[in-house]
Amino acid sequence: MDLSSEPESSRPRHRRKRRWRRVLTWTAVGVLVPVVAGVTTAAIYVNSVDLPGDPVQPQASTLYYSDAKTILARVGTEDHSDVALSSVPQGVRHAVLAAEDRDFYHHPGVSVWGILRAVVADLRGAQQGASTITQQYVRNAFLTQDVSLDRKTKEIALALKLEHKFTKDQILERYLNTIYYGRGASGIAAAAHAYFGLTPDQLTDAQGAVLAAAIKDPYRYDPANDAAAAEGRWTWVVNAERDAGWLTAAPAYPKVQPPSAAAAGPNGVVVDRVESELAGHGISSQALHTQGLSVVTTLDAAAQQAALAQVASHLSGQPKDLRAALVGLDPGTGAVRAYYGGKQSGYFDDALAIHPAASTFKAIVLAAVLDRGISAWSIWNGSSPQNFPGRLGVPLKNHDNLQCPKCTLATAMVQSLNTPFYAATELLGADTVRTLAYNLGISTRYDNKPSLVDAKGDPSPGKTRSDIAIGRYSVSPADLASVYATFAGGGIQHDRYFVLSATAANGKQLWEASKTRRYAISTAVAATIAEVLHKVVQADDVDPGRPAAAKTGTQQWGDTKDNQDAWMAGFTPDLATSVWIGKAKPGPIKDKNGKPIEGETIPAKLWSDFTRAALAARPALPLLAAPEVGLRLPLNGKPFANSTEQAATSAGKAPDSVTRDGTAAAAAADIAKKKAATKPSATSSVPVTTPAAKPAAR
Repeated sequence: MDLSSEPESSRPRHRRKRRWRRVLTWTAVGVLVPVVAGVTTAAIYVNSVDLPGDPVQPQASTLYYSDAKTILARVGTEDHSDVALSSVPQGVRHAVLAAEDRDFYHHPGVSVWGILRAVVADLRGAQQGASTITQQYVRNAFLTQDVSLDRKTKEIALALKLEHKFTKDQILERYLNTIYYGRGASGIAAAAHAYFGLTPDQLTDAQGAVLAAAIKDPYRYDPANDAAAAEGRWTWVVNAERDAGWLTAAPAYPKVQPPSAAAAGPNGVVVDRVESELAGHGISSQALHTQGLSVVTTLDAAAQQAALAQVASHLSGQPKDLRAALVGLDPGTGAVRAYYGGKQSGYFDDALAIHPAASTFKAIVLAAVLDRGISAWSIWNGSSPQNFPGRLGVPLKNHDNLQCPKCTLATAMVQSLNTPFYAATELLGADTVRTLAYNLGISTRYDNKPSLVDAKGDPSPGKTRSDIAIGRYSVSPADLASVYATFAGGGIQHDRYFVLSATAANGKQLWEASKTRRYAISTAVAATIAEVLHKVVQADDVDPGRPAAAKTGTQQWGDTKDNQDAWMAGFTPDLATSVWIGKAKPGPIKDKNGKPIEGETIPAKLWSDFTRAALAARPALPLLAAPEVGLRLPLNGKPFANSTEQAATSAGKAPDSVTRDGTAAAAAADIAKKKAATKPSATSSVPVTTPAAKPAAR
């Protein structure tokens, strides 16, 4: 067509069309060329990566004490044998596919969306799963657990090559024989035996789902470690099978046998804690059990050996159903120096189980009082019984009905009186005490439920009542150790941790701990608590041979004269420790002579002997100096009535002493002992009321 004959008005339209064609053409070239180049580059890279011949053989890892020289434990696969895929029931295979890779038989070895998610996560320094079964096999058989883009690209390349070399059934067989299922079991044959005492061909669909559920997190999803989490994951796997049409009805959850005695020994519980902590840092159970890692723990060899020896000694000859927990922490870092949670791993960790804190919680109330600016030597009504709004009409008594109508909190702490601390909590507000407890180191949740609040069926579900003052709410021994470590550390709270570093077999560092610190209370408040709790140690005659502070606690068993929990929590400047004695199922705890166990008996003696032994090679350090904190108020935080009362209180003249049921009848030896224990130290001008009787610590 002759454009010259076109009207002038139509020529710009043609020029615009030609311009858009050029833009579109160059845009297409700009997009296609990089894509083609990228595909070509990817193909070249895949071809350049050699597929190894045989999988890397599993290597045991070594856990060291904090000196990085002394071996704490060796951790590795204990059982392994390969089986043919034909020996694995179809229902078990379906369970694994449902759990890990439902599209296994329909993809070329990699998942595009999974790769994109992983790349984004890696660039952000996080972790993202969604790897196919082929990729998982490659990673576990030929590579490491590094969290890096380089490892991920190599994993993809090897997965693509593997898919060209082997059939899908061959890859699945290799995967099932290589993956780690927990309990030292690498491979489906070892796992079937470890969990059910069966061979793979005997496994039911339900049992296969248990094993498939464990692959994602072999520690957490082992029913022996976390039954609720394991069954929850099992249910998810079963539902995924039903969605895929592989199961028509949901089976019942099968019975799983306990771990074998191969995992026995108190240090096995420590290994469990290390394994769980490493998993939180991206180092899987499979890596720990098969890749020859070197893990330096925080445990001190002398302290750990002292813990195991002293627990064994103090429980020797006692009723067999008594259980114990002991957790020792470095107040300056939060590092776990000693840990006893039970006789063997894979069952129950008593150091993480929760129990009513009893009178050990009074130290937290004292911290809240001091933090509010009220002196520990203010006067409170310690008479018994008393009615408080928070008691909902039920009078509160002191143990043995001890009386101290005008009593300092320092004296109330030594005597373990309930009413003064309850009154203080009513004044401050129970929520104030709870918030401070969290800041000091108590977990905000246990078993995924809020802590330090009334449970369903209690008077005020979801709320905290002033019963928190007398340790009504449950906490774990490990958390209580963290609280007392905060006191010992001058008010600075540190997270607990077990692992200093983890290094791969090739020398590459996989993890190194970094310190955390939060200011919970002032140094002056922490020092005052140390001063008051030091007098408890003197009064209970459990001095560990160096300056120390502590508080006992005893939880009554129902409305009886028996007890269900007995505690001792205390510290020196370089070691904070909590000790708990009780039963797996709450019930009366009695010693070998049939006497009720209280905090000042086995727990206090165990704490003292452990502290003495753990620190035997270290010099004694002084407790923090204790300048008086806050105002001395006359009665239950109320203003002074007159100048005479203010002068008397400031001079430390507490009007009344402690009596039993309003009388002063007590043995002369007990009176003398308490008088000596409650005299102010040479470095403090703080007076403490002289008691007239020695009560049992509560």
